[in-house]
Amino acid sequence: MEHLSSKRKMTIMIAIMAAMFFAAINQTITSTAMPRIIAILDGMDYYTWTINIYLLTSTIATVLVGKLSDMYGRKPFLLVGILLFMIGAFLTGTSSDVYQFILYRGIQGIGAGIIQSTAITAVGDLFAPRERGKWMGIMMSIFGFSSVIGPLLGGYLIDHMDWHWLFWIFLPIGFIALALIWTMFPKITNGQRQSVDYLGSLFMTTTLVPLLLAFSWAGTEYKWGSPQILGLLAVTIVSGVIFVFIESKAKNPIMPMHLFKNNVVTVSNLIGFIMNFGMMGAMIYISFFVQGVIGISPTYAGYVTMPMSIVMVIASTLTGQWMAKTGKYKRYALIGTPIMILGMAMMVYMDSVLMAVLAMIIFGFGIGLGMPVFSLATQNAVSHKELGAVTASTQLFRNLGGTIGIAVMGTVMANNMTTNLKESLNASAPELAKIDPKTAEQMLTFANPQALMNTPLLEKTQESLPASAQPVFVHMIDNIRDALSNTLSTVFLTGTLVMVVAFILVFFLKEIPLRTTNQEVKKEEEKRSDTGSMVAVEVS
Repeated sequence: MEHLSSKRKMTIMIAIMAAMFFAAINQTITSTAMPRIIAILDGMDYYTWTINIYLLTSTIATVLVGKLSDMYGRKPFLLVGILLFMIGAFLTGTSSDVYQFILYRGIQGIGAGIIQSTAITAVGDLFAPRERGKWMGIMMSIFGFSSVIGPLLGGYLIDHMDWHWLFWIFLPIGFIALALIWTMFPKITNGQRQSVDYLGSLFMTTTLVPLLLAFSWAGTEYKWGSPQILGLLAVTIVSGVIFVFIESKAKNPIMPMHLFKNNVVTVSNLIGFIMNFGMMGAMIYISFFVQGVIGISPTYAGYVTMPMSIVMVIASTLTGQWMAKTGKYKRYALIGTPIMILGMAMMVYMDSVLMAVLAMIIFGFGIGLGMPVFSLATQNAVSHKELGAVTASTQLFRNLGGTIGIAVMGTVMANNMTTNLKESLNASAPELAKIDPKTAEQMLTFANPQALMNTPLLEKTQESLPASAQPVFVHMIDNIRDALSNTLSTVFLTGTLVMVVAFILVFFLKEIPLRTTNQEVKKEEEKRSDTGSMVAVEVS
């Protein structure tokens, strides 16, 4: 599609951006509202699962679709992805319990994985790597823009309307995106009939699912050394070995193993994994701090996180322009990653709204500088015919890092929360002993972090208590807030340390000048690219 006119490319990009915005806004609109929704559904014990199932299904869909879109074109998968996402969003809004909610979020995840993989790859079809940089920045800014208005709108809706509308309100945009892709996007395939790697797809799934289940359940549902967790990890290892063997022999592998002989691909994917491990694992708990510790309603919680998104949009757009102008990318990762580390380190010491906003601004600036680099670096390091597969590998490692990070951070939070909550209740015990036992028992039902997310219920309960018990209740809630704050500080510290590892790996990333064409490079250059030392030569 590189040969298309500029006008035609722009119309296709409008269609792609509409699809990306539809998926992104439906994800970000729930960010500030999710704690309240899960509290309403009485499913706080399954909070991480509402995130994990989405990432699990989107991860599998991303990898499967990556290679298939190389074979059959991007258009059919974009259409299917949008349809599945719309169906999942509608069904999620009909959930009556947390189990249905998790199931339907899984369907949404499948659609999101397909959209994400094919949309990013389609940008690579349209533009050469040198020009692609600015479009990658713009694509990231779409997600950033949705991150600005999504939390604000989500917070407002959860405070003033039934929560189901969060998943229904943007369905009309889904129809618009569907129509745009259908009419504007050209149907292009490689023109050759190729075999589908069904066996590889099967064993990839049987590797990823038990791996993610193991990390999701370890430390919460089961002990880390329990037979269930060890069994899942054993299945992962055995299935993973079989998967690698199958892919090394397959005629048309779903995940070509030779990609990982490329230094740029391997290092970029490792950085993406570790970065998302620390970032996603900590970021999902920012809403807990804003709403649970500071006590801000979901409506105003959106205003607290908004500056981070605005700065990220600006930084990512500028980074894309700079990469397109200079043909260089490594410097932005070297600058952006330590800024991200600084922002997350500040989250460890957050104790006010101002501190939270400042930390998020710095963190958002670092994301905008560093994150666009790695997708572009991997796409630039391989031949165009493998664009979908390498893009899928990038998304796979990022999603794996995010999913495992959320699971590990969830375990860190659960273990620390148990200790800190016990200490806070011990501090409140003398005062509770002085009031009516029945009233004290009623108050103790709020002795959990889930209760802190439902401010209206807390206020209503406080007003219903006897005047003599109200100060005791307030003091108990304050102690629980302190327990949650100390717990979250540990979570953010863990994320910071993980991000430091990602920064160290950036120094090992080799930089290849960004190509100015999508046409195939010479065989000698392709051969050298396997070691990550290729110097691309422009082909007219």
